[in-house]
Amino acid sequence: MTVQDSGKAALVTGASRGIGYGVAEALVARGDRVCITGRNEDALKEAVEKLGSDRVIGVAGKAHDEAHQAIAVERAMEAFGRVDFLINNAGTNPVFGPMAELDLNVARKVFETNVISALGFAQQTWKAWMSENGGAIVNIASVAGVSPSPFIGAYGMSKAAMVNLSLQLAHEFAPKVRVNSIAPAVVKTQFAKALYEGREEEAAAAYPLGRLGVPEDIGGAAAFLTSSQSDWVTGQTLVVDGGIFLNAGVG
Repeated sequence: MTVQDSGKAALVTGASRGIGYGVAEALVARGDRVCITGRNEDALKEAVEKLGSDRVIGVAGKAHDEAHQAIAVERAMEAFGRVDFLINNAGTNPVFGPMAELDLNVARKVFETNVISALGFAQQTWKAWMSENGGAIVNIASVAGVSPSPFIGAYGMSKAAMVNLSLQLAHEFAPKVRVNSIAPAVVKTQFAKALYEGREEEAAAAYPLGRLGVPEDIGGAAAFLTSSQSDWVTGQTLVVDGGIFLNAGVG
């Protein structure tokens, strides 16, 4: 089936696989042209081929590198002439353990990759297109950013910061640009495999909807938040968790 061109373009960071790929796939399916980024050039090339090289380009680099941020936005503008949507998905979680023993240099790395990079990409897209033409930004946060998550505290802190970053940008970029967050629970990706590998059935049993998330779940949410159907939605965090927060009550 031929997809009609939407006339819109997006930049999705950390999109060679997992949630980022799922988001890019959803945007391509509705007719957007998409620039995806990722650290691994070979994985990025493979993702571009799978998504369709006629509609997708890839720019390899490290998300926290300011030069990479500028080049990715520049390439998207050259290829598409616009960047209507930015989805900040690139992230890292290199440490597992209690906060009392957290290596502060590791914490700095987590914030640099998960938060500062998102701000950098937002600044670049704002200057290149959105300040004059409008658009929408979606920051991929996490349920770890809106509730305590033992042993992944650095990650949770960074995702809480992403939620607040969304609020700040939503206030400052209005009325031209809408900015929202998505807070997923555990999604079946390579990134989150340590949270369910070898015990997926047990992990899924805790969810009222009876399964873990998949990248397509987040892709659908991101497509909504970058569509005209959400034109009156900004500064919000959409929790996509299979109902897991329903289990937080007493009794």
